[in-house]
Amino acid sequence: MQVMVNKKAMEGYGRGAIESEVNYASPYRIIQMLMEGALARVATAKGCIARNEIAEKGHQISWCIRIVEGLKTSLDAEKGGEIAANLDALYDYITRRLLEANVSNDITILDEVTKLLEEIKAGWDGIPPEFH
Repeated sequence: MQVMVNKKAMEGYGRGAIESEVNYASPYRIIQMLMEGALARVATAKGCIARNEIAEKGHQISWCIRIVEGLKTSLDAEKGGEIAANLDALYDYITRRLLEANVSNDITILDEVTKLLEEIKAGWDGIPPEFH
């Protein structure tokens, strides 16, 4: 499956982190970086809920949604086939759950999102370097 990463996805991750690594990173590494960024935003949002920092929680969840939406738009349905279709549906589900967590301040939903993102990231992490 060909990996294409668009600008929207990279902007969701954060300029500073990207600029330091993106020039040398493979598309697979960029996906991993985006996943790491999404996981960091969810973890920060959980802390914000615990500290009752509602505005910052919303900012972190919105940032995570932008990353997930960027990952979604990077999918190549034609070349990715069933895997791309499954990821597309999963990214939609994650986005809906993030919106629900934002409205309800529900840490258990954020825990669910974390597990899903970790599973997806583990799949990327498991791709042997010779296929990058």
